[in-house]
Amino acid sequence: MDSQAPVVEALAVAVGARVPVLLWGAPGTGKTSVIRAMAAASGLACETVISSIREPSDFAGLPVISSDAKGVRVNLAPPGWAERLCAIGQGLLFFDEVSTAPPAVQAALLRVVLERTVGDLALPDEVAVVAAANPPEQAADGWDLSAPLANRFCHLEWPVDARALADGLAGGWPTPPAARLDPSWERRVPVARAWVAGFLRVRPDLAVAVPEDAARAGRAWPSPRTWDMTARLLAAAEAAGASDLSKSLLVQGAVGPGPAVEMLSWLLEADLPDPEAVLANPEGFLLPDRGDRAYAALSSVAAAVAADPTPDRWARGWAVFGRAGESAPDVAAAAARTLARARPPGAPIPPEVASFTSLLQDAGLLG
Repeated sequence: MDSQAPVVEALAVAVGARVPVLLWGAPGTGKTSVIRAMAAASGLACETVISSIREPSDFAGLPVISSDAKGVRVNLAPPGWAERLCAIGQGLLFFDEVSTAPPAVQAALLRVVLERTVGDLALPDEVAVVAAANPPEQAADGWDLSAPLANRFCHLEWPVDARALADGLAGGWPTPPAARLDPSWERRVPVARAWVAGFLRVRPDLAVAVPEDAARAGRAWPSPRTWDMTARLLAAAEAAGASDLSKSLLVQGAVGPGPAVEMLSWLLEADLPDPEAVLANPEGFLLPDRGDRAYAALSSVAAAVAADPTPDRWARGWAVFGRAGESAPDVAAAAARTLARARPPGAPIPPEVASFTSLLQDAGLLG
């Protein structure tokens, strides 16, 4: 496998999950080409915006004064590329040369990248945001990314692979994989969030860690936003059947190499059970001994029920929590709120809830 293959796979997962992704690499290494080729393979219209030659108003909207019987109004008119994407309803919005955009333009990009809003126009949810950048020291008049903008992206490094280059020159370039995921993939997101929550109970200092120097702050670092991004990327990677290396690249791209290694090592050692398998056989569930792993396992069961709340699944969830409450009542109580909120209308209250009645009544989750 060439060194670009796992990056291309990770890029496809991020695009399919509609997580903003930024591809870093030296000039002339094919970043723009692979992004456009992926859009074509996915059947997505690609709108390319060269960030370095744009003004803040190109992203924040151009003020336009209009008047009618109700008075004078000021609207923020969006540019043509935003209107075209809205008309299509989906697509890939590609910001090129982001590291050569001055700070004022980077500030204007904040709302576009995260909220997909340009002026007064909201882009459809099915629009993927992708960017490419050269390291500032290799870019013409390059700038470090501001910390707020950097924290809105999953950062992937684009390597140069001599063998892939030789093969491409000799026989043509391979078509990147399509950036498509099964529509049900988002049901795995709450489970992945439970994994992240379990890890952060062990490493609370990694909940947010803003780097002190500008260069590191312009790349991936942990924050509540990027931990949630991590959960979405892990869920999408699982649904796509992505390789372990691609999963690692995605998590590193969201929270940075150090926190990613810790998180993935913890997840591997925890060996958490599949929540669907636990729900299928509550009597066979064995609660992990360590508190953080027990919390993650129970939270993932509660999240799986919340993603598909039926009376039978809700009752099975409480059967799991009832068994857990016998050996670790404090851990089970901490995760029980999520399960209580997932109660289907009219579902009878199982007997296992009795162990948590006081806690749930105090939280207003049980009448």
